[in-house]
Order: sequence, then C-alpha cells, then structure tokens
Amino acid sequence: MTRHVCRRAAQGLSFAACVLLTLAADVRAQEAPLKPPAPAPVRVFVDCQSASCDYEYFRTEIAFVDHVRDRKDADVHVLVTGQATGSGGREYSMKFIGLGRFQGVDAVMVYAASVDATDDVVRKALVQHLTLGLVRYAAESPTGARLTVKFTPETAEAGGQNRQQGRDPWDFWVFRLSGNGFFNGEESTSSKSFGASASANRTTEAWKINMSFSGHYNSSEYDLGGGEMFTSVTKNYNGSGRVVKSLGPHWAAAVSGQASRSTYSNQDLAVGGGGGVEYDLFPYAESTRRQLRFQWTGEVTAYDYTEETVYGKMSETVPTHSASVSLDLKQPWGQVGTMVDFTQALNDLSQYRLGVYGGIDVRLFKGFSLNLSGDYSRVRDQRSLPKAGASDEEILVRMKELATGYRYFLVVGVSYSFGSIYNNVVNPRFGSSGGGGMSISFSY
Repeated sequence: MTRHVCRRAAQGLSFAACVLLTLAADVRAQEAPLKPPAPAPVRVFVDCQSASCDYEYFRTEIAFVDHVRDRKDADVHVLVTGQATGSGGREYSMKFIGLGRFQGVDAVMVYAASVDATDDVVRKALVQHLTLGLVRYAAESPTGARLTVKFTPETAEAGGQNRQQGRDPWDFWVFRLSGNGFFNGEESTSSKSFGASASANRTTEAWKINMSFSGHYNSSEYDLGGGEMFTSVTKNYNGSGRVVKSLGPHWAAAVSGQASRSTYSNQDLAVGGGGGVEYDLFPYAESTRRQLRFQWTGEVTAYDYTEETVYGKMSETVPTHSASVSLDLKQPWGQVGTMVDFTQALNDLSQYRLGVYGGIDVRLFKGFSLNLSGDYSRVRDQRSLPKAGASDEEILVRMKELATGYRYFLVVGVSYSFGSIYNNVVNPRFGSSGGGGMSISFSY
C-alpha cells in the first residue's frame, strides 16, 4: 500500500523519503487516542403493574428516549410501585435505576393521586414525573441538546389554593357510599342481585381508623320443567371497624370489632372483637417495594346460628387467636408475594385453619418470564355447618357452605418474547399496538 502511494507522489520527492513520511504518519495515527463514539439515545424500560400505567401513552408523550421491552436492553429501568393513601387515592413511587453507562445513577420520585383523579389525570401526571426523572439521563445523550426547560409561574389563585392545603375542614376523614343492581336472565333462568356499601376512614401518620358496612342480596330462579321451579336466595351483611396506632417505623397495634349475618354460612348473627400487634422487618416507609410482616391477633366472637350445627349448637362464644407471616417484594427482577397464616379456637384446639398463599412473577432471563400463584388451606374450623346438610339443588347452586377438609387453587404461566428490542411506535388501528417482535405464551 505504501509503495503504491509513493509511486504516485509528486516529482521532486524521493521514493525513500515518501516511504519514511508515510510510515511515520501511520505510527502517529496508531498512537493517537481513538475518539469515543457518540452516545446513543437513552434506552428506557418502564416496569409498572398498575392499571393506570398506559404504556402506549408513555411512548407517545415521552419521545426523547428509546423505549425497550426488556430491562436487559435498557440504560434506565424505571420501577413504578403504588399503594393506597388514607384519602382513598393512590401514591406512586417511581424508582429510576441506572444500568450500564448510568450504573449507580439512581433517583426516586413520588406522585400522590387524589381519590377523584380520573385515569387521564393520573397518566398525565405519571408522564410529567417520568419526564422529569429521565431528563438527567437524556442530557448526556444526543437528544440532550434539543431538550428545553419550561416553567409555569404560579398564579395568585393557585397560590391561594396551595396556602389553603394545610387547612382540612374534614380533618382527614373520607366517606364513601355506593350501590349497585344486576339483572340477568333467559327463558328458563333469571337472577337479580343488589348490593350497597358505606365506609368512613381517617388516616394520619399516627392513627388509622377504618369503618365499613356492606350488604348483598342475590335471588335466582330456575325452571326445572313440568311447572317445577327452584329459587335460590342468599343474603350477606357485614359491618366492621378497626383502629390502628403507629408505634414507630416497624411496629403497630390495633383493636377491631365486627358484626355479620350470612345465609350461606348458617349465621343469623356473629359479633366479635379483639386486638393485635404487627412488626415489619423493613420500615413502613419502604412498603411499596418490600415488606416482611409478622402479625398476631386475638378475638372473641359470639355466634347465633340459623339451624342447628353439626356440633349440636344453636349459639356459642368462641375465643380465637391468629398468627401470620407475609412477604411482599417488588424488585427490578420481578415481584414476589407470599403469606402463611394460622387461626385456632382456644376453647377447642382441634378447630383450626392453616393457609399458605403465594405468587411470583420473575424474569428468569432476557425475554422469558415465569409466573406462579396459588394457595392451599387446611380447613378444620367449619363450626357453623348445619346438621341437616344441604339438598342437591343447594349444593349445585352453592346456596350453603359445604363440608371440606381443604381448599386450593393454582395458576402457572410462562411467556417468552423476542424480536426488536424497541417499542416506540404506537399504532392504534384495529385495536392496541403490540410493540413489535413476536410473543409466545403458555398457561394452564
């Protein structure tokens, strides 16, 4: 190559000199530091399980980053978690986790949605907070030079409203009333149901007070042929109250009471109350991302039955105690929730219930996710079962509780997706967009 170039050198420059100058230039070029390539646009993976997370809206409104389908391809992983607030709204915590070139560059933003916030209001606020959090990363990308900052001054009216926020005429109390009716039928069957509920709640850092009432009535009619009709009626009413006292970042205590009536459970009336304590290994302030809670409660309940029970009783008073351990984790690799609880009658230790509940949704490797959920209960406390049992019709339509030694359910699912890592494009024609690539899923 050098000889070829030097043969074409201008006359007056010797061939040897040309070779020496060319070799020297090659050495300088090799010794010169390589110029680093321009950084690519920031790749973001938004990880949110809430129904308020509108991914298509996020991709449309946050256009200065590349949205990817897997955290393994991302520069920034945004983990969005939420929990209910005392007013009935929802608090969203957005944790920005830097990956790759942004390793160690993390941040957290919080947004609290009011109870009357519509889905559109919530998604717009989430976009605003996500945008603010991503700017620090995008500023170091090619799109950083095209970003601008806009400030909206506070109006006098808005300032007055903000000054009034410290004055709450309701003293943190929130009340709710609701009702519904449902009607369904065809030529040989018909059903109708009515429901109503009311609640009053007050939540502060020191106290949490919850009171609620609900009632439900359901009636179904079946034409069995030959002029024979069968009618199924169930009624359930329940009222409860609980007062919780905060005892620091890890401890809490509570007292509670409840009253109920249920035709399904053969109970004309059940009235009880008690109290308990709880300890969370992690501070309650981190509850949106991780909890490990140990809880113990004790209570006394008086029962008045509709029919004589299998134990030959029409009424009785039962003291019980309960213990539970629950774990709830929401992490970048997925989420896990599990609980073990045990309830036992103190006047008859043979009457107890042991339950194990769990669910896991984890990304095992790029594009592949496994989700499992289920529970199993060992049932030995059906003290209200009627001695007369249930008719065939009552069994078929589940009018009455049936004797059992256990209950369970299990859901297993896997999903695998591959293809383009990007999903910036939103195309709503004939339904929602798919985000590109190909997806294969199995469940049973």
